[in-house]
Amino acid sequence: MDKKEIIAKFARTEGDTGSPEVQVALLSSRINALTEHLKANKRDHSTRRGLLAMVARRKKLLAYLAREDYAKYIELTDTLKIRRAK
Repeated sequence: MDKKEIIAKFARTEGDTGSPEVQVALLSSRINALTEHLKANKRDHSTRRGLLAMVARRKKLLAYLAREDYAKYIELTDTLKIRRAK
């Protein structure tokens, strides 16, 4: 999906780009793209390092969202098909 489409789909209000839902959705899109890139380029270690940083950032944002609004957390993980933390 395009970045603008993702923002429009997950934004709480018009012009919202900073809410955890939008940030997680954008990170998930980038993570999926980099995962495909790394399947073809197994020796690209600098990209792998960046990918791990993005995964860690998304995990922190999801933990925050789970603490603040659990219903939104469940909805977001279902929509993006992300495994939930135990």
